[in-house]
Amino acid sequence: MALLLVILSGMIIGIIFGFILQRGRFCMNSAFRDIILLKEYKLFKGVILILGVSMIGFSIMILSGVLTAAPKPFTIVGSILGGFIFGIGMVLAAGCASGTTYRVGEGMIGSLVALITLAVGVVLTSLFIKPAMAGILFPINDPTTKGSLTIAGAFTPIVMLIIGIIVIAILSFKELLPSIKEKKSANEPVLDFSNIGNKMFKTPYPWWVAGLAIGVLNTIAWIVSFYIAQRNYPMGITKGWGDLLLFVPSWDLFLVLGIVVGAFIAAVISKEFKIRVPKDKMTLVKQAIGGFLMGFGAVLAAGCNVGNFLSGIPMGSVGSLVVGICIILGCWVMTYILFMRNED
Repeated sequence: MALLLVILSGMIIGIIFGFILQRGRFCMNSAFRDIILLKEYKLFKGVILILGVSMIGFSIMILSGVLTAAPKPFTIVGSILGGFIFGIGMVLAAGCASGTTYRVGEGMIGSLVALITLAVGVVLTSLFIKPAMAGILFPINDPTTKGSLTIAGAFTPIVMLIIGIIVIAILSFKELLPSIKEKKSANEPVLDFSNIGNKMFKTPYPWWVAGLAIGVLNTIAWIVSFYIAQRNYPMGITKGWGDLLLFVPSWDLFLVLGIVVGAFIAAVISKEFKIRVPKDKMTLVKQAIGGFLMGFGAVLAAGCNVGNFLSGIPMGSVGSLVVGICIILGCWVMTYILFMRNED
């Protein structure tokens, strides 16, 4: 019965997550890459919104005693090197860990190849490479709490709650209020519920819809997995694919399988599902290398883009903040090398 609940809860959360990712075309590789490549910020604003919503949700759960904070550890070499290599890998793979996962549900064979090598990278690094690097992967703990280093020690949940509220307020003031005023001046409804089925299942989600939905789901996922599977952190990707290769029936495994199913359902309903194989064999090679680098980097960094951005940063983890910055830097470096260098 316990295993059945783990399977069902993981799959349900995963299906919802995958559906939102596909409808929102939400990928952190695109979010960070597009900043320097296209001067486009929509998906990045979605990432910031997820962080703000998660900060509020996590902090309320922690302060009320419903959940116990479990911030990611900070290891200088692991956080910096792992994050940077992960950022490089996701550009080569043409998708972050979550983006690559949902694109498999759309029928992209290149993403499937990247996902396979990601799982291999996770397992090999966990079993052989990381133990060999143990001497330089020691954590730097908070001297007051003796736990993982956070931005404000014991006051971190309160600080993150305040930051989350400020983030939501700024995004609302800068992005949503002008849109509301524009609609009112044009005598258009602020919230249009006409043809709601088409908007939910066929029309691409705006960045703020996807960001808000993922932020709320992120908090729900932590609560559900904590009380059903006894795992004390929200969503993650790389561990699930590593568990698949090791035949470990974990909540993380059913979460990632659910993401593929959810993305597949969304793609079929919107008539976007299609088996697509890269015409250039070199593209497959790049994606295979990128997938392995993501798996390697995620293990060193104690999590992928989802594990650090969606889980660690909202808890105030210094390690996840460093990893996040290094993921973005790695993404920008490889984006420049692949797409921008010849333009200079």
